[in-house]
Amino acid sequence: MTGNDALAALRPRLPSPVQEVRDERFARRGVRLLLKRDDLIHPDLIGNKWRKLAPNLAAAAGRPIVTFGGAYSHHLRATAAAGRLLGVPTIGVVRGDELAGRPLNPSLARCAADGMRLHFVDRSTYRRKTDPAVLATLLRAARAEDAYVVPEGGSNALAVHGCTALGEELRGHADVVAVACGTGGTLAGLAAGAGPGQRVLGIPVLKGGFLGEEIRTLQQAAFGGPRGDWRLDERFHFGGYARTTPELHAFADDFEDRHGVGVERLYVAKMLYGLTTLTEEGAFPPGTVVAAVITGTR
Repeated sequence: MTGNDALAALRPRLPSPVQEVRDERFARRGVRLLLKRDDLIHPDLIGNKWRKLAPNLAAAAGRPIVTFGGAYSHHLRATAAAGRLLGVPTIGVVRGDELAGRPLNPSLARCAADGMRLHFVDRSTYRRKTDPAVLATLLRAARAEDAYVVPEGGSNALAVHGCTALGEELRGHADVVAVACGTGGTLAGLAAGAGPGQRVLGIPVLKGGFLGEEIRTLQQAAFGGPRGDWRLDERFHFGGYARTTPELHAFADDFEDRHGVGVERLYVAKMLYGLTTLTEEGAFPPGTVVAAVITGTR
């Protein structure tokens, strides 16, 4: 069975559903809110993880896969699950060698249960993992020299191409499409696949102001230049990656109560909070249809 045939056998739900929700905070501004339910694509490879991993899994063609992430990385969990489902060995290079001697948190425990071999590295080395010499040393230390390398967050040119379908699926549905951003690959592809006149809004979940350049670099690698009408609003990271606040949790709980949709806290809640704030600020003219991409599940 080829890589693409094996992925098709997992029966992803594509295109993912589009669900309209009635929310008075949007309605009183004359704005309609749609949810693009990428969280329903596959129970183990949800949301943008399917769209970004699928082309890389096909390219790996059964070779072991090595990838990178922090202690709470959704990407590591998705890669481990893919390995289990497809019978492919996976190696996760984890940021923070101090974690090696501690009990695994639930996220890393799930990776291990799915068969991923975890290799912990110090944070200084991890930051330099894209340097070819450092990467080669990491792969040797992890006994993964022959593995197919997927970058942190799964964001590379193949992943960006995989995410163009997300934009294509939303053509004609919305004026503005919003997505939470970690490494920028989903937004890079989404913007390229969006239709004429559609605007794409990214809500970074990390602080630092570096993501715009990362997205431009990804689009250059994937398409040879910029694509789509996109921008970032960097106000809603709530302190940075894996950081939350009581205010964010209260917002997410309220959204769940209103609409019966589970809200993942590290990405989706920040994006929905940002959209709600922007709407209340009058950022969207009356009559605007906004689609929020639900990239994860609680």
